[in-house]
Amino acid sequence: MSRNRTRLVAALLLMLSTTPAGATTCHAESGDRRVALLELYTSEGCDSCPPADRWVSGLAERGLGHERMVTLGFHVDYWNYLGWKDPYARAEYSARQQAASRRNQARVVYTPQLLLDGKDYRRGTFREDIPDRVGELNRITPTARIRLWMTAGTADMLSVEGTVAVDAPERADVRAYLALYENKLSSAVTSGENRGKRLRHDNVVRELAGPYAVDALGTAMLAHRFKLAPGWKPADLHIAAFVQNERTGAVLQALAGAYCR
Repeated sequence: MSRNRTRLVAALLLMLSTTPAGATTCHAESGDRRVALLELYTSEGCDSCPPADRWVSGLAERGLGHERMVTLGFHVDYWNYLGWKDPYARAEYSARQQAASRRNQARVVYTPQLLLDGKDYRRGTFREDIPDRVGELNRITPTARIRLWMTAGTADMLSVEGTVAVDAPERADVRAYLALYENKLSSAVTSGENRGKRLRHDNVVRELAGPYAVDALGTAMLAHRFKLAPGWKPADLHIAAFVQNERTGAVLQALAGAYCR
């Protein structure tokens, strides 16, 4: 182990040694399989988005759970002006989608949009190829390793620490992220294009932390405290981490685990 990585592990052990009494700590670590990342950009103000939300919610039942693919739903805010303010939308998610569109040289930004491994993904008209596409990504040897320690010390706080080790040569372009997401959410929409509908969502990103830079030796240290808002359901919360080349959009590795209780 390099001196730099030894320092990272030592720092994490120090943080864990100061965990408050009674707190619960859980550990997650990526394995030899490359886990894909699927991003959904959606909005409750968009009448063509609910079918995409339902499709994404059904992926885990089709064998595409977080052991093979981490799925994150980013609700954008640029539909809010039509009369319904999406309670899950954030401007930073709109900015993330716009950055991906510039990187992919896309002419427009639209919803619903799916990004698989950082690239625009469109479902086939006559054949559903998502299992094959994810299978191809799973067979790629991962060039990053992720370790996470999650500590739930209080009812409204989750501390996440971790390390990232990158083997890929393009380390200067690599960044790591942490995401807190929630399943089994629903909204009764009273205005806008989806007026009168009850919309249901899974994989909704509540907060995205990062980017965390990777140093010249290919290592990064992750640390963030997620503050849980009233109404968030710990039983349906998950933590995800992913490592991505910001220049190409390629995802080196992803990891997800249930909220530590």
